[in-house]
Amino acid sequence: MTTKPAPLKKVGEIRPSQFLFTYGIGSIVELPRLSVMVMGLDDWETGQLREVRERRLLSAVKSELGQQVQRLVVPPVADETASLATSPFSEAAAVGVPVAPFPRWMHCPSCDLLAPLRTGLFTLKMALHWTGKTQYVHANCARGKGPSVVPARFLVACEHGHLDDFPWAEYVHRAPTTCKFSLRLSEKGLSGSAGDVWVNCTVCNAKRPMADAFGPDAEKVMPICRGRRPHLRDHEDCKERMQTILLGASNSWFPITLSALSLPDAPGDVLAELVENQWGVLGKAKSLETLRAFRSIGQLDAFAGYSDEDVWKHVKKRISAGEEDREDTEGDDLRGPEWRVLSKGDSSMNGMDFQLTPVDPPKGYERVIERVVLVERLREVRALIGFSRVEAPGDFGDVPDVPKEVRAPLARKDPVWVPSVEVRGEGVFLQFKESVVASWSADVADRAADFEEAHRRWRKARQLDPNTGFPGARYILLHGVAHALIRQFAVECGYTAASIRERIYALDPDADGGPMAGILLYTAAPDSEGTLGGLVGLGEPKNLARHLGQALEQMKLCGSDPLCAEHHPYKQGISLHGAACHACMFAPETSCERGNKYLDRTLLVPTVSNERLAFFAKEVDRK
Repeated sequence: MTTKPAPLKKVGEIRPSQFLFTYGIGSIVELPRLSVMVMGLDDWETGQLREVRERRLLSAVKSELGQQVQRLVVPPVADETASLATSPFSEAAAVGVPVAPFPRWMHCPSCDLLAPLRTGLFTLKMALHWTGKTQYVHANCARGKGPSVVPARFLVACEHGHLDDFPWAEYVHRAPTTCKFSLRLSEKGLSGSAGDVWVNCTVCNAKRPMADAFGPDAEKVMPICRGRRPHLRDHEDCKERMQTILLGASNSWFPITLSALSLPDAPGDVLAELVENQWGVLGKAKSLETLRAFRSIGQLDAFAGYSDEDVWKHVKKRISAGEEDREDTEGDDLRGPEWRVLSKGDSSMNGMDFQLTPVDPPKGYERVIERVVLVERLREVRALIGFSRVEAPGDFGDVPDVPKEVRAPLARKDPVWVPSVEVRGEGVFLQFKESVVASWSADVADRAADFEEAHRRWRKARQLDPNTGFPGARYILLHGVAHALIRQFAVECGYTAASIRERIYALDPDADGGPMAGILLYTAAPDSEGTLGGLVGLGEPKNLARHLGQALEQMKLCGSDPLCAEHHPYKQGISLHGAACHACMFAPETSCERGNKYLDRTLLVPTVSNERLAFFAKEVDRK
């Protein structure tokens, strides 16, 4: 089904940053009285889009989606004064991302009727001045006067990114049926569990509990997936077995994203940086007169401190360089250029969106820490390139490892642009001494071998090449340090643990671009001014020494010991972590780049089960 949808009215609001991580294309947004799906790029109004510039990220996106991708764009956002508009028919009120009702089956709580929207039994009532009240009602309900109806809370999905309405008629009749059914969904108990929920047909009296759709025997019950892609309004062939999920389940949508930090090209030229960031507008200026016209209509407010002649001089320089010459020669290597800039800690490169201040390593940790850099200002651009269902992308490793059949596309055709968001913030970068890390890595080869075996089994179970993708012992070490500090920093910095993100730079000396051994902990916000400096302050030598000491002390003993300390990466099941759990090392999913995998506190500090492997043994013993 590829017919163009009718124009949609505004039904709710989300923040631009939520669009990439919570409510992106293909996800379900649960509004107060309505449930909708964000539609694919084919349905978007392209005239409302604003381009965001980050050529390294664009190059990486092209490597994943194809060379036809030309732009990174921010989802359409209404003017800040739109919320004050009194008319829901104004142009500002029409700005937004297209959505459609999903699931298409509705349930009337008053009479228990269960039916699809196509039957016409339910009527949409638009609340133009208060979108939170937009809802479907059962106009002819026998037990109420137009009561509100709710979306059916059971759906089906498969590991190939498909999502569909639950097959209610086939399920209750236990096979495809010709019955002119009328269904009711009712609860027989008070728990709300699937065992208490029954669906029955009032025409033929067939009935069935929803518990049959869950558990180990559900595979025998559920039909083959229809390959439905509701965000694209189409179907494709699929041979996977449907899995029942709940509306709002966390495994119904996982974003596949790429991100890059904006790096300066040369010692700070603020105007050149501004021109690059505003190239979406300036690239259309073909003469000085055109540029002046842009300023007269308020499109160059960012250049208020510069003359038209100075701006035009940089524009001509940018044009003469040519877009092809400016393509990133690093290809899809996003971490390498960042590591080279951060590890140098060169403050002469500081610009409008990138400011570094190198400081001394914390006292007592000079043996292991080479350099500490306070990243007082940074800009990160994130791009959505697809999504998955049931299985999280982190289960497969890095983005290139995610199988093509698992990735759900953003559009029916190869996209020429992808949704992105830019955030600004601050962070702390720690570089570890390569000689110490290399020596320690050789000493823990046996533990690394256990992790590598768990890694092979994990990937083999997912039909991936078991001999690739293992990050190595140094990654597990750095990952553990990052998690320990995230938990500790959150106590004092003013940001929650979920607001602090990690960026791990870990490569062995024999790897391309290696060696790398460092971590960047940062927080960022979509506001143009970024964050408030609470995280940078903790990177000062005295503060960092205190927090490192407290973080490592917390890692020595877990509330779940000795079970946690004795946990093996694969002997108790394939878990891809050693001594780590929610009580000691796990971080929120928004913070961790590996889904809380490849963690082991026995590699950081002595524990009740092992004292030989600790990287910080001398530092901890000295306390």
